[in-house]
Amino acid sequence: MQNWFNLFPKNISLSIYVWVISSLLPFYFIFRSNTLSEILLGVLLIVIFFVAYRLSFLSIGGLLYICVSIMMLISVGMSLFYGYVYFSLFIAFFIGNVQQKSGFISLYVVHLVLTVVASASSYFTQQELFLSQWPFLILTILGVVLLPINTYNRRKRQKLEAQLSDAKDKISQLLVFEERQRIARDLHDTLGQKLSLIGLKSDLAGRLIDKDPDTAKVEIQNINQTARTALKEVRDMLSGMRITKFSEEIKHVKQLLEAATIQNDIQGDKELKHAPSLVENVISMCLKEAVNNVVKHSHATHCNITTTESAHETVLTIEDNGVGIDTKGSSAYGHGMNGMLDRLEFVNGKLEIISDENGTKLTVTIPNVMKQEG
Repeated sequence: MQNWFNLFPKNISLSIYVWVISSLLPFYFIFRSNTLSEILLGVLLIVIFFVAYRLSFLSIGGLLYICVSIMMLISVGMSLFYGYVYFSLFIAFFIGNVQQKSGFISLYVVHLVLTVVASASSYFTQQELFLSQWPFLILTILGVVLLPINTYNRRKRQKLEAQLSDAKDKISQLLVFEERQRIARDLHDTLGQKLSLIGLKSDLAGRLIDKDPDTAKVEIQNINQTARTALKEVRDMLSGMRITKFSEEIKHVKQLLEAATIQNDIQGDKELKHAPSLVENVISMCLKEAVNNVVKHSHATHCNITTTESAHETVLTIEDNGVGIDTKGSSAYGHGMNGMLDRLEFVNGKLEIISDENGTKLTVTIPNVMKQEG
């Protein structure tokens, strides 16, 4: 069962000195015998017992039960012929290490019955010894009753603690992986929008640099400011301190739509009053990703954004008149859209997409966590 086990078990509840005394004590009972043959037989039984005891910890299946049977027979023999009943404590400890429930119960019951019968029978075969050590016989029987259960439960607890430790390690690894995925999504959402805006403004500045240098200069300054903003957002995101405000994101997406020459109509609540910070952050990132997709993929000329907030939920709708998306195709959800779905799942939100050749309507619904009044 356990390759590391030696004659004196490790991490046991009983002192090592108790086991040493228990190992030497049978020789005292043997040498009280009158004949050499009885002494030699007793020594042989002791050797066989400890060999079987050792092998029982290294065995599985049928060999294990053979070893335990040998130990039980020797224990009964030592009780009847030499008045030594304390081998039963060794067996009791071993039985507690049998983690298979059916095997544990079977060995426990058989051993307990044999120990009680052998102890009672020793009154007739070794009456003088029985009377002189009857308090210890009672303690031995109590040990046979309690020691296997205690050992069994302790082994089971150690096994569960090991499994718990492994589970904690796996959870830590999964948390690291999830954090990397979160950073990847946030980088995509944060940098994707800003880089799109920089690209659009760069194209515009390139077209205006000869026709209208002053306007081109303003656009270049905007590019510089956008790049600085993107750098700040990345730093804040990586430090784990940034919560995207919905009111700020509304301004950013409006600026992005205007830079892409997409007419826009933004209606509804621009300040979220009921939504907790986590919900506000998620819906802001969804708005950013949705508008980014409108600018990059829809070829739309008009985009409507509507926000409706109540005490129970926040609803965000983004509707464009672009070419639409194939919601049934494999490319319907790219990296950014999958990131949106992951965030919404985390806050029990839902995403609904209606798309045809006349455009796409995306609706994000997130329940608000009700704050208890103090």
